[in-house]
Amino acid sequence: MIVAIMAPRSGKTSGLAIPAILSAPGPVLLTSNKAANDAFTATVDARAEVGTLWVLDPQQIAHHPREMWWDILADARDLAGAKRLAGHFVSASVDESSGSDFWSTAASNTLGALFLAAASHRRPITDVLAWLATPADRTPVDLLTDAGHDAVAAQLQGTVSGATETRDGIFETARQYASCLLDPDVAAWVTPNEDLPEFKPFAFATSRDTLYLLSKDGGGSASAIIAAAADAVMRAAVIVAERSGGRLDPPALCVLDEAANVCRISDLPDLYSHLGSRGVIPMTILQSYRQGQRCWGEAGMDALYSAATVKIIGSGIDDADFADRLSRQVGDHDVQTTSVSTSEGGKSTSVSMRTERILPPDAIRALPKGKVLLLATGIRVAMLNLKPWYKEPSAKVVGPASARATKAITERALAKTIGHDDFELSA
Repeated sequence: MIVAIMAPRSGKTSGLAIPAILSAPGPVLLTSNKAANDAFTATVDARAEVGTLWVLDPQQIAHHPREMWWDILADARDLAGAKRLAGHFVSASVDESSGSDFWSTAASNTLGALFLAAASHRRPITDVLAWLATPADRTPVDLLTDAGHDAVAAQLQGTVSGATETRDGIFETARQYASCLLDPDVAAWVTPNEDLPEFKPFAFATSRDTLYLLSKDGGGSASAIIAAAADAVMRAAVIVAERSGGRLDPPALCVLDEAANVCRISDLPDLYSHLGSRGVIPMTILQSYRQGQRCWGEAGMDALYSAATVKIIGSGIDDADFADRLSRQVGDHDVQTTSVSTSEGGKSTSVSMRTERILPPDAIRALPKGKVLLLATGIRVAMLNLKPWYKEPSAKVVGPASARATKAITERALAKTIGHDDFELSA
């Protein structure tokens, strides 16, 4: 299990993510908020030669045509699954520190109930939007009752029948969390479509396919959908591994690039404790330690960092406390000091030993691009030189393929722009 903490432009994609994807023997999952000149373009051709490519691009980061759909409600047919799905929408909108107040908790419970109502009767997720817009609609309560979820139905009915101001506040908060689904072009990726193949996480776990999950970060992004898809894939892989002897063979690689921005899985620190033992290899890439603390809280980030068997620290560490912590983990060494004194009797030389840090915090902060610290279980801290993909022999093939994929993205973007301009002129 890998955690990489590297500042932007420090080689985390070219030196870590891309080489790992190109050498992966089994299925690969990648999350990213970029496409052109990134891990997507550098690996898409190579991965197409070993398996099927699945691209979930709801916000058109790569301007990829919609050639698949994924049933986002497939795991929400029981209460636990529905609550997990609701949690992804909450986590994508608020930080860990503010995700446990009354409005967030109540909105999460309401979203979970509505997801459960829709999933129990194979309704599309767009029905949830309609129910959120009309809190007085009894349809979800009736659907929950028909499916035998009486307690959830009673709770939802209590919310709907409560004080108008409270009810409206809860539903408005829930609407904000699910706002990305208001865009029909986004919702279409997670709505059943008989004309397109369906992505199935359980089948993916035993394949050599590749799933690219692309989303913008920031407000209004589809990062909740990305987090839900990544979570579904990793959990499906664990279940498949348990059914087939304990481990996936070959293992599944899950590269969670920009994890704190586009793939906020609230209990990722807990998942780290057993993913590796099931042949599911997560690689979580963060820009700083504090970024992880904002996403999972101080205890959560500490658990994630502690559970990782391989930690990679690159250049750009501006957190003084974290740099000092790393410096102490690197350790100390003895330095010989020689002093010479002069007196009437002549010169005298004395030798003493003093202890100093092998790598002081300021040296850690000044690590140049391409150098990283490796903290792996059972060995002393090591300093490595990353070997980016463009210095590998395969660069002769990967480089032109990446250029072609980047050019294709540009052409698709231009085609959309020209088509939009033509539409405006005709209108």
